[in-house]
Amino acid sequence: DNHVGYSVPIGGVIAYRDRISPSAVGFDIGCGVICARLAISANEVRDSIDPILDELYPNLYFGMGRKNKEPIEHPIFNDTAWDVAVARGLKNLAQEQLGTIGSNNHFVDLLIDESGRVWGMGHFGSRGLGHKIATHFIEAGGGKDGMFVEPVLLDTNTQLGQEYIACMRLAQKYAFAGREWVASRVAKLLSTEI
Repeated sequence: DNHVGYSVPIGGVIAYRDRISPSAVGFDIGCGVICARLAISANEVRDSIDPILDELYPNLYFGMGRKNKEPIEHPIFNDTAWDVAVARGLKNLAQEQLGTIGSNNHFVDLLIDESGRVWGMGHFGSRGLGHKIATHFIEAGGGKDGMFVEPVLLDTNTQLGQEYIACMRLAQKYAFAGREWVASRVAKLLSTEI
């Protein structure tokens, strides 16, 4: 979508040989969208949108730094990437935030398609886990905080570079696990009459 980002524009593409740039990759790792077809009719949504939103909002967790009120057991927490020191130090935060949505341009929405089917859609990424991992590796790579700074480059053949890649893969899986939880929560909440 090409707007100003940290050291490179959001949506920009850079190719390096044997290097990776944590500042170019950014802070919201795995930010994406999930859609789930819901077992509710378009007419029910149109006729009852206020009660539906009253049901959804207190059962989903929006906002920066929010924690999920329900502990979630998920296979992501058995991933070997948690053995990387920075990830290990963030595991409790990650467990508390899995399934939370965030703020700014992150959302959950209900959509009705041209065939009258209802979809739940969520948009968010790796939450505090990704942001803190990115911050750690930018600092470890000698980078500075700011929008208009030189990109940080890590050698992918070093321990630091390999740890960064492992943590990025972990954050990507974590973001997807969070979106799956939110999609299933929305589907469950809207599977009964409101």
